[in-house]
Amino acid sequence: MGHTRLSLKFASLAALVLLVSACASQTTETTTTTTTGTGEVVPGSNEELSQVGPSSVFFDYNKYNLRPSSLLTLERQAQWLQTYSGVKVTIEGHCDERGTREYNLALGARRANSVKDYLVSLGVAPSRITTISYGKERPAVLGSNENAWSQNRRSVTMVTDGAAP
Repeated sequence: MGHTRLSLKFASLAALVLLVSACASQTTETTTTTTTGTGEVVPGSNEELSQVGPSSVFFDYNKYNLRPSSLLTLERQAQWLQTYSGVKVTIEGHCDERGTREYNLALGARRANSVKDYLVSLGVAPSRITTISYGKERPAVLGSNENAWSQNRRSVTMVTDGAAP
């Protein structure tokens, strides 16, 4: 019986080490794709977009309408997208931890679509923008308080295709 427990503990530890090492290699891979060999930012990349301004806009509790403070961020994103006409983006919709999974997936979709609609109204072709909702599944900040919740009620613009090689 003791031998079985010890074997189970070692197997669990090995699985944890593999999981952590897999996460570490993904992070390194993502970082290297946004810079050139000289450390310069790749034109049309997520990193360059983030230099233009924030890639996220935030929402009020249980809302999907754009805040006036978000409009300038989205206008800068639209200008950047017009500079890089071959770039395609995905707008991710996110929610805080409150509410059911189903409700938050629907709310995240409405948030992502409100951002897409505004970018389209500024002249970005709708065929260049996809949306996805993660609901409450991918919080930016852990915690069960207003500070964490306010940072998790967001949309994020991510470059998915078209950055320079």
